[in-house]
Amino acid sequence: MKKKLLIIVAFLFLAFQACKNAEESNNIELLTPAQMQESVETNQNVQLVDVRTKEEFGVSHLKNAQNICVTSDDFSEKVKTLDKDKPVYVYCKKGGRSARAAQILKEMGFKKVYDLEGGLTNWEDEGLKTEN
Repeated sequence: MKKKLLIIVAFLFLAFQACKNAEESNNIELLTPAQMQESVETNQNVQLVDVRTKEEFGVSHLKNAQNICVTSDDFSEKVKTLDKDKPVYVYCKKGGRSARAAQILKEMGFKKVYDLEGGLTNWEDEGLKTEN
């Protein structure tokens, strides 16, 4: 009887750990503008993606960002050129489209996905620079 109980407890523990690990691996980390700025300036492996339209990108964007519009039909195809093992940082105007893009990236198997909280609007409100 003790042996059966021990096996059941061990199974439940392992099942709980598996669920916990799966949940943690699906997390998308929101970064403040200051955190995002520090990350993209200090990390050589940054893949910075502006998920807005080409027109919005042309008005202003973050330095070294590439433009892959999340509302384009070929978004999933274009992001396949990114390295799934390197961190990916996404942003949009206010945070809605980048949240959507981050979720797609996670579903595609990207390991580390970061999303700029409040988008480019929040970045500019903090007085941080953009490129034209």
